[in-house]
Amino acid sequence: MNKTTKILVLRFSSIGDIVLTTPVLRCLKQQLPGVDLHFCTKRRYEHVLRDNPYIDKFHFLDSSVYNLIDKLHAEEYDYVIDLHNNLRTALIRAYLGIRSSCVDKLNWQKWLYVKFKVDVIPDRHIVTRYLQTVSFLGVKDDGLGLDYFIAPDDIVSMLQLPDTHRAGYIAYAIGGQYATKRLPTLRMIELCRKLNYPVVLLGGEEDEEVGNSVMTAVGKHLVYNGAGQYSLGQSASLLQQAKVVFSHDTALMHIAAAFTKKVYSLWGNTTPRLGMYPYRTSFVVLEAKGLSCRPCSKIGSNQCPVGNFKCMNELPLTSITKELVYAPLPTMEVIE
Repeated sequence: MNKTTKILVLRFSSIGDIVLTTPVLRCLKQQLPGVDLHFCTKRRYEHVLRDNPYIDKFHFLDSSVYNLIDKLHAEEYDYVIDLHNNLRTALIRAYLGIRSSCVDKLNWQKWLYVKFKVDVIPDRHIVTRYLQTVSFLGVKDDGLGLDYFIAPDDIVSMLQLPDTHRAGYIAYAIGGQYATKRLPTLRMIELCRKLNYPVVLLGGEEDEEVGNSVMTAVGKHLVYNGAGQYSLGQSASLLQQAKVVFSHDTALMHIAAAFTKKVYSLWGNTTPRLGMYPYRTSFVVLEAKGLSCRPCSKIGSNQCPVGNFKCMNELPLTSITKELVYAPLPTMEVIE
């Protein structure tokens, strides 16, 4: 390219989905010399990519999409890469009137899978589909997986943890945007007891009460409740230092994958077939197979639509003991 190429990448939400865009940003910046790369999202998600060195400028959907379009139009982009592909991003693409490429969301395939349990979803991770949007520019997958960059101020020292956890711990991301993505509290307690190794619980303020219940039931010598105590960047720092990571289908699972941690992923109403399992890292899927009601949604629900919540209540935890024997936990004692 003889002149600077100016590219706009669109992805409005949410944390996990934005983390999954990072290979596209890195590959664009590293493979197109001199590219001026802009990222457009909602302002509340700026912190997810704030320290990403591949982004030259941010734009935010603060209120009216038409106000945003006016600002974007003034930038005179060469290309738009739409990694969200919804009505508002379609409006942006139409009004800018330049060459664009958008992700295939596989909507009808997912609808068949969720509604009728007919699985015609291609075996391609969402990141692969994201990267396909920039192939017309000659950009290729570099094979380096996800990125997550921690600001120096967000690094958590092991000395800030309880004495019982400073020699090593398992991180367990107990959150999840929807209830059907989270283990019930009693099952979280069961899981932590099976691990029988220091555990740091991670999550938002909304998870703090559940975390306290788990810590009280299992004991502070094994469980430290960090839910609601740390920012996203600080939680990422704790994931980076963990021996292994347990996580529901949530953003911290993808951040753990960015650090190539071994991830034990816990699946409720969603399934890995929807294409958002841990990317380019070692992982173990824990799920209740053979349920005719699963998946009941492609994103999650506030309650089980059939009332029995079998996907989480019957999720097998016995297999983790054998798996963890081979995990890098030299001082761990496994409960049978």
